[in-house]
Amino acid sequence: MQPKYKRVLLKLSGEALSGDQGHGLDFDTVNRVCKSIKECVDAGAQIAIVVGGGNFWRGRSSGQMDRTRADHMGMLATTINSLALADSLEQLGCEVRVQTAIAMHEIAEPYIRNRAVRHLEKGRVVIFGCGTGNPFFSTDTASALRALEIEADIIFKASMVDGVYDSDPKKNPNAVKYDTLSFMEVLNRDLKVMDSTAASLCNDNNLPILVFNLENPENIVRAIAGDNVGTVVHS
Repeated sequence: MQPKYKRVLLKLSGEALSGDQGHGLDFDTVNRVCKSIKECVDAGAQIAIVVGGGNFWRGRSSGQMDRTRADHMGMLATTINSLALADSLEQLGCEVRVQTAIAMHEIAEPYIRNRAVRHLEKGRVVIFGCGTGNPFFSTDTASALRALEIEADIIFKASMVDGVYDSDPKKNPNAVKYDTLSFMEVLNRDLKVMDSTAASLCNDNNLPILVFNLENPENIVRAIAGDNVGTVVHS
């Protein structure tokens, strides 16, 4: 397999790592995802990962809790998922580094852009935990920010949907799926690809996103190879 993309920021949904459980971690699912990531690395692609934390905690649905504290808890949830991915990848023979936007020296490196790039150049998978390290910013925005900082070719957004639709396919059986889409269309139509901050950041910096379904982790390999597996959003 010859990768179409040299350096990719892979955004993983936390919920997708819970499998059929709906919460927590399903390690069979985690291992299947990591096997596909390793296949991409073995083919010569450089993979960085941002993972959500929604399988443990969602700050925006925390009720009456202070939003800043709720978001800090969400950042810790992403770190749990980051460490789980790192462990699975290491057991498969990948070299991995976890970097967190909030200092946790005993369990991860602090996020340092040049060090992250150097790890990627050496063939290591780099997993970014804690989002941006700031409340009120989603892991989608963290994905856009980190992808731009490491000069990734594209963001792969792997979640529970197989692309972008003109309406919710779970509610509307006649929903139409897009093959390609512009960021302006996403913003103007309020399509739920990612939050508007992340979409604007990608649009302003000409960074494309490929949205596809993680239910079949082999889609990661197909996406790296350039196959049509979802919806491409571009400037």
